[in-house]
Amino acid sequence: MLGLSPFVLLSIAIAAEIVATTALKASDGFSRWGFGAIVVAGYAFSFYFMALSLKELNLGSTYAIWSGVGTAATAVIGVTLFGEAFTWPRVAGVVLIVSGVVVLNLGGAN
Repeated sequence: MLGLSPFVLLSIAIAAEIVATTALKASDGFSRWGFGAIVVAGYAFSFYFMALSLKELNLGSTYAIWSGVGTAATAVIGVTLFGEAFTWPRVAGVVLIVSGVVVLNLGGAN
């Protein structure tokens, strides 16, 4: 597994997913092809590294972490880079997502 910890592999997968999702917004409906290429490559890297991490990690926990961290980070990026509204319902949603990941990892997904 490239000699890396499964959590390092998962972190790489999450980072690639965040970059790909951010590029998806920047691609303007794939009308900006450079960003479109980043989307395709980013998701490919993300799934590859997540698949490697799944050799040693549980599916439920891994997916919960990948999607939860990705969603929370993407929401923050939307506010900071794209000027999306910072609202308390959005903050509450991110808190609920992170809380759900924590609960799954405390015992529900093992």
